[in-house]
Amino acid sequence: MTGAATTGTAGRRPPRASRLRTLANEDVELRHHVVHGYRRAYRIAGSGPAILLIHGIGDSSATWADLIPGLARHHTVIAPDLLGHGDSDKPRADYSVAAYANGMRDLLGVLGIERATLVGHSLGGGVAMQFAYQFPERTERLVLVSTGGVGREVNPVLRAVSLPGADLMLSLLKLPTMRLQTHAFVQLMKLLNTDLGQDAPDLLNLVNVLPDATSRSAFIRTLRAVVDWRGQVVTMLDRCYLVRGMPTMLLWGSRDSVLPVRHAHDAHLAMPGSRLEIFDGAGHFPFHTDPIRFLALVENFVATTDPGNLGIEQWRELLRAGRRDASVEPSDAVGRAIGGQDIREASERSAT
Repeated sequence: MTGAATTGTAGRRPPRASRLRTLANEDVELRHHVVHGYRRAYRIAGSGPAILLIHGIGDSSATWADLIPGLARHHTVIAPDLLGHGDSDKPRADYSVAAYANGMRDLLGVLGIERATLVGHSLGGGVAMQFAYQFPERTERLVLVSTGGVGREVNPVLRAVSLPGADLMLSLLKLPTMRLQTHAFVQLMKLLNTDLGQDAPDLLNLVNVLPDATSRSAFIRTLRAVVDWRGQVVTMLDRCYLVRGMPTMLLWGSRDSVLPVRHAHDAHLAMPGSRLEIFDGAGHFPFHTDPIRFLALVENFVATTDPGNLGIEQWRELLRAGRRDASVEPSDAVGRAIGGQDIREASERSAT
């Protein structure tokens, strides 16, 4: 695998996503299955090696709708609504990253799928990494898109929503007067060409799909499992060594206002052999900004890498050996990425 980082063409207008569609809508319709007593919604299409698409917090499988047909030409594509999201049930339950990884394993088991390439966005990237940590023998590749769990930094709005009273704040955003004020603010951010202006429309859509108190409660419980007033509370940096040899690609927008692009470079350094692709001018949703490039990158990555074959015994040996950063000199780039104070703070924020 190449370790090079590349960017897109600055100022290029993204192609229309509708050009990607190659399947009829009914081929990717939403389906449901009850697992552990809870209804899980998911989309599935195509045939061939499996690709599991995991959305971010507050989102749903619909976020991948324009990409599924293209990927389904050569793969079985599964895109679930995480528990507490979309059309899945929203119980008072465990919404931790580890619990979501278990849920992905169980859904794949129900569908009779043994192994998959995981594509995770934001929170979904953290879930994908956790899945690879818990179930390495079932993971073929990792594609981490604007992924959570790299550094502490996160958009201040999400830190605020993790505080008490967040449910009231979210409910107020749906009032007509607040909608007008919020819309005006978004337009101003876009006019000023800020990074937040890049992401605001997508982020507001996440708020708009929280129709009731149950949905808002599930959203807040999920957020508080990974974010508090200080920032992100879980990390993947302290166990990146466990996916050594696992084909990994990082995709990020250069103007991500939710998780800064610096996290992409830190993760790239912490995961030797990984690929890094930066979408110049894109925000937190690069697959919305330039879906054609995104699809091409994922298809090329799958086609040019062999599936990871990390077995249980190999995983145990890596675990016993532990991280190698203790002997790394501070001048080493990887050491700077995952060593010293950074790794101590990361260890305090481990997912399990």
